[in-house]
Amino acid sequence: MKRKQFISTIGSICTGLSLKPVLNYSNLSNHIDAEGLPKYWIWIRPSLDKTDDEWKLEFEEWRSIGIEAILPQVYASNKSLFNIPNHEIEEPWLERIIPIAHAAGLEVHAWMWTMICNNPRILKNNPEWYVVNRNGDSAATHPAYVDYYKFLCPRKPEVRAFVKERVKALASIPNLDGIHLDYVRMPDVILAEGLQPKYDIIQDQEYPEYDYCYCSTCRNAYLAKYDVDPMDIEDPANDKDWYQFRYDAVVDLVNDHLVPEAKSTNKWITAAVFPNWESVRQQWHRFNLDAFLPMLYQGFYNEEIDWIGNETQKALQRLNHSKPIYSGLFLPHLTSENINEAISSAYDGGAKGFSLFGDLSEEMKSSVKDIIKGGK
Repeated sequence: MKRKQFISTIGSICTGLSLKPVLNYSNLSNHIDAEGLPKYWIWIRPSLDKTDDEWKLEFEEWRSIGIEAILPQVYASNKSLFNIPNHEIEEPWLERIIPIAHAAGLEVHAWMWTMICNNPRILKNNPEWYVVNRNGDSAATHPAYVDYYKFLCPRKPEVRAFVKERVKALASIPNLDGIHLDYVRMPDVILAEGLQPKYDIIQDQEYPEYDYCYCSTCRNAYLAKYDVDPMDIEDPANDKDWYQFRYDAVVDLVNDHLVPEAKSTNKWITAAVFPNWESVRQQWHRFNLDAFLPMLYQGFYNEEIDWIGNETQKALQRLNHSKPIYSGLFLPHLTSENINEAISSAYDGGAKGFSLFGDLSEEMKSSVKDIIKGGK
């Protein structure tokens, strides 16, 4: 599969809730639920050629349907679409659209890729920042699956500082409502079942070329803690300590470095997370975020629509029902006829709302509008 096809397919991943600052715009009546967050979200990709008037019309249409928050993608592993010191910036698109979205009655939660980095400067000057698989191959030069899968190692102090600066810059934008993390994980050691045939692979176990991270930082830290080099573990797929060690690297990055930056300016912080969290080393139920938007894309897992509700329920159970879930729905796998079923399944599983990814047909827009108007 080509890179653009893969990106469009993938979709791109506890403390008490903080107080939300008073909104400085007045036309958001009846959109806030008990946790203070919107109920109806949509992920959107940038289109830098659109004029302000075109964005105004689009945002007004989203709001007329019932959408309450947009998740604009402002960093996708290379140049930023917002102002950030000492980083490559394509243009400050985020700052441009925030007032337009607010005027339309939408909240703005900036969607950023977290661990993938395709910045040529970093690849050239800091190749040691990237994760390494069990074969000793770096994601900087031998990424898994597709070329853009160049993941940074979440345990390295330099990487943590690099990612933290991105969150800090977003948090400094006065009128931004929240920060939304994506790819806050390691590469998939086992792809979702529905994706494996696209690469002509069968992953019936954890294979070395997809198993991360065995960089010197991770190996030395594990050796210091357990007196064992991870490369010497006989059965890494079933070694609980080694599994937890990888989980902790991502959890510590989020809780100790990213969340404090967001909360320093009272920004909401959420994440798009995986239902098969073990396979991406993403123990996200330990993230100290305000809410979670799990990507419950049933087609990728060869599942039926009722799987959405089952996974929503499992997610809440892992969270001990301490944080809200907004079920992520993949529109290319749905129709205007069955999106109602998908949303009902999410609510049956305990979701507070939902987030949409993909293009909405006119028929689907009408369906979503009717669902929201009816209280779902």
